Amino acid sequence: MSTAGLQDRPAELLAQLLRFDTTNPPGDERACIAFIAEQLQALGCEVRTIADASGRPNLVARLPGRGEAAPLLLQGHVDVVAARGDWQHPPFAGEIADGYIWGRGALDMKGGVAMMLAAFMRTKTGGREPPGDVILCILADEEAGSDHGADFLVREHPELFEGVRFSIGEFGGFTMPIAGTTFYPIMVAEKQVCWTRGVARGPGGHGSMPIRGGAVGKLGRLLHRLDRRRLPVHVTPVVRSMVDAIVPEVPAPVGLMLRSVLRPQLTDRLLDALGERGSVFDPLLHNTASVTILGGGEKINVIPDEVSFEIDCRLLPGFGPEDVFAELRALARTELELEVIRYEPVAAEPDLTLFDTLAGTLRELDPSAKPIPLLLPGVTDGRFFSRLGIQTYGFLPMQLPEEMGFMRLIHSVDERLPVDSVEFGTQAIARVLERFR
Repeated sequence: MSTAGLQDRPAELLAQLLRFDTTNPPGDERACIAFIAEQLQALGCEVRTIADASGRPNLVARLPGRGEAAPLLLQGHVDVVAARGDWQHPPFAGEIADGYIWGRGALDMKGGVAMMLAAFMRTKTGGREPPGDVILCILADEEAGSDHGADFLVREHPELFEGVRFSIGEFGGFTMPIAGTTFYPIMVAEKQVCWTRGVARGPGGHGSMPIRGGAVGKLGRLLHRLDRRRLPVHVTPVVRSMVDAIVPEVPAPVGLMLRSVLRPQLTDRLLDALGERGSVFDPLLHNTASVTILGGGEKINVIPDEVSFEIDCRLLPGFGPEDVFAELRALARTELELEVIRYEPVAAEPDLTLFDTLAGTLRELDPSAKPIPLLLPGVTDGRFFSRLGIQTYGFLPMQLPEEMGFMRLIHSVDERLPVDSVEFGTQAIARVLERFR
């Protein structure tokens, strides 16, 4: 099958990308990156592939602009998580069936890469230069921490992104229905990774002589309280802006409830009452801590004098490791030794200069659209580009059926994207490339 003109067939382009097994680990992105490079070179684009000692490539292409705006960065990754379980369609076949493109990475994030790539190629062939240079950066290794991808490029090749103010990447621009209104959340901020190692200490001894208040008991108190309680409520400016944008568009009772969620003395009780419906807002109003690894003891008849644990902490913008450490100690009501394994800060306040351009583009393509700012509870490669002062917007527009469950399908069985959504997103990004400032 010819790959010429794939910019006009973005669904087929996505299907081609899904056929490359880029499961990470090991994350062999080479063939996929080479395919993308071929498409760009066929249109006369200058392409660079850059890799660290691992040999895992990242692709950078630049489209010259008119010099009326700072360069705009389009960045996305092509590695994917493992595809376990029973799929209706093979996860690396790139099959188009029942109005969907099926495969691991359709949502996270080869679908977005296909949109950005097709929009970049359309701009190249359209005969009109964009306001400023457009830099397309296709990345490796996002699903395993980005050591060989965005982190490497920002550390070793920051000159590639000189002058860039804004970046478009994952996640945002998808439809999110609330009380009969279709919102399009655009990610303007994300939480911060703060992986933590902890130790609880206490007297050790013989297993036949039980010890109360020992290391295991201290850890047990922390685990029990994390299972039953949340860390303290914090209302950040982005979340307040998000709620402020939703309230006028929904029925008064729903709006009143959302306003009340922002009152810390009511937040947790309302989230409990909302159940699954409140799950969208829960991690946006708290620092979170999930204990993921436990270790301790070497012999069944010896009570250990220390036990270790590792916690995946996700911090709200504006908070640091010592803030969440204090919250964990207060929750556990015991002394814990805590140290940072990996902390990746982001800017406390987003730069919203480009937001209106993105929102206006969505309204043009869907007059019923209600764009709103979004704080992402997870992390993206945007956290690395923020070190260079680059504001990332999650803007991969997708019109999705309400029953599809966007967030539930990411990293799950039967990941898929509606065929029409790929063209919708491509059009949206292509229009942004015509008018960004």
